[in-house]
Amino acid sequence: MQHFTTSAIQQWERFYRANLINSLSGFKSASLIATVNKDGLPNVAIFSNIVHIGADPALIGFINRPREAAPHTITNIEATKVYTINSIHASFIDKAHQTSAKYAESESEFEATGLTPLYRPAIKAPFVAESKIQYALELKEIVPVTYNNTFLVIGAITDIFLEEGLIMKDGFIAAEQAHTIATLGIDGYYEPVRLQRFAYAKKDKPVSTLDR
Repeated sequence: MQHFTTSAIQQWERFYRANLINSLSGFKSASLIATVNKDGLPNVAIFSNIVHIGADPALIGFINRPREAAPHTITNIEATKVYTINSIHASFIDKAHQTSAKYAESESEFEATGLTPLYRPAIKAPFVAESKIQYALELKEIVPVTYNNTFLVIGAITDIFLEEGLIMKDGFIAAEQAHTIATLGIDGYYEPVRLQRFAYAKKDKPVSTLDR
């Protein structure tokens, strides 16, 4: 196997290092986080570091890069306390990827990329109309990660909107049926295929599959 030390990693060219380190953790979900600023201008940006924190209460977190690199999403969330997370599908990955470009605060990525903002009653932040899995969150906590000046943003789910037919009888969301994509590295997109579901693991029972 190839072996790379910390000193070797630090000497790599910037984009080579970013590609390799971002690929190292494997396939990840990719979603669009939509917000509005204090003046009501909508913003949308792609994130691939969204993580489930808990189901009761229902909490989702994501890592926001240092403010100088990615200021708009976290600033808008701080101002309004509300944001939405929206799935990405194979039909619009080009538009979703384009939201990673550095637009000015006065520009809306929705307008720039051709994505469609969808507003719902009593929810200030827009959803992405093209997304088949959408949920709104209320900001609960922003935790600074001082080692690299990033932030863990934690929100509580307030509303969920799913395309008909995606929820299985046990609550499992069959995201692959919606052609929801996964990402690898900083620019690779994949359409996952479900291989299997397994029953809850117990030490005194053999592994069994779920037929549903």
